[in-house]
Amino acid sequence: MSNILIAAAISLVISMLVMPPLIRILFRFKFGQEVRDDGPEGHKTKQGTPTMGGIVIILGAVLGYFGSHLALMTRPTVSGLLVMFLFVGMGAVGFLDDFIKIYKRRSLGLRSGAKMLGQTVIGVGFAYGVTKFPNGYGYTPASPQLSFLRDFGPPLWIGIFVIWALFLIVGFSNAVNLTDGLDGLATGATILTLVSYVIIGNWQLRQSCSEALLSPNCYPVRDPLDLAVVAAAGLGGCIGFLWYNAPPAKIFMGDTGSLALGGLVVGLAITTRTQLLLLVIGGLFVLITASVMLQVSSFRLTGKRIFRMAPLQHHFELKGWAETTIVIRFWIIQGLLVGTGIGLFYLEWMPR
Repeated sequence: MSNILIAAAISLVISMLVMPPLIRILFRFKFGQEVRDDGPEGHKTKQGTPTMGGIVIILGAVLGYFGSHLALMTRPTVSGLLVMFLFVGMGAVGFLDDFIKIYKRRSLGLRSGAKMLGQTVIGVGFAYGVTKFPNGYGYTPASPQLSFLRDFGPPLWIGIFVIWALFLIVGFSNAVNLTDGLDGLATGATILTLVSYVIIGNWQLRQSCSEALLSPNCYPVRDPLDLAVVAAAGLGGCIGFLWYNAPPAKIFMGDTGSLALGGLVVGLAITTRTQLLLLVIGGLFVLITASVMLQVSSFRLTGKRIFRMAPLQHHFELKGWAETTIVIRFWIIQGLLVGTGIGLFYLEWMPR
């Protein structure tokens, strides 16, 4: 448990300390956000706000994770390192996207093909890696199976599993990116999601099949404690970032942060074997992504729009809701979904 607290504390302190000088540096070199011309009118005032703040989230989380192991003289696990690889790798793709936007002074960065290629390379490396490196009990960081509260069904052929994992990785990293449209929205929703994975990892540790006394419902998760440490490290970085990202934001996370955080939560879902439960725990991201898909499909099929603007948060902006009202209400929705997901996770342990 001390690993979790130390990782979160180090990450929080680093992000809080590094963010102010980063904001000054980005502002000095005019590394500011380019706002879409077709976006809500109120967003014009955000033009030039420093972006790429996700760098500090990543830095804080990485130092928090390794710092906790150094402080307690423990070794990082394969599961934790693979999730950190996905986290940092997706952040690197996002950084390239942000840098091109800033350098060329436009709202579009990497071309879609190049962005997908980068996500694919990182995602395939992670998806293949989690099926390797068994421990002394034969548990790998993930199994080639579908999972909800735990693994179910027959093992998938490794190629099919890699494609499935890649679908989750690309889908969720882009979902967090779509959610990152209002000050604090994606950060707050991610914080709630990461809290759930701290809880899940800690519970899986207490009910681990690696313990001497096995219970019928034990979890064959390779490194549950270290996954909770990874989640806590990301959590601390996000909380520190939110201090400066709260409305009115002094800095945006950019694709550097949104792609990284999407990779982090889906990496935790795969390694804790709760892939489909992520659709509930990360339900706000799913709803916002679904709004874009429905909008595009409706316009292509009927020529009509369902929402005034997609993603969903912009629809409510155009209806006249204040930005802070939307953010807080969406946080409430995400909190309810996280609570539902945790409730489902504990369901099989409730007395019948």
